[in-house]
Amino acid sequence: MFPEYRELITKLKGSDAHFPRLFDKHNDMDQLIKNMESRVVQATAVEIETLKKEKLQLKDRIYAHLRSAEGAQA
Repeated sequence: MFPEYRELITKLKGSDAHFPRLFDKHNDMDQLIKNMESRVVQATAVEIETLKKEKLQLKDRIYAHLRSAEGAQA
């Protein structure tokens, strides 16, 4: 996710208390969705779609955080 921000992500993981929680939550949601789609975890199609929407909103928050941090560095 966001390979163009790889260095900034690494920096924020070590210096920003909020960012690692967002990043880890996104990764956890991604894995849960994969498990649901492969039927390792039982879920309805509606539950999967709802989780995908939540994950997308979280990704938007992460991107906004990265853009903000990038602007603060400039």
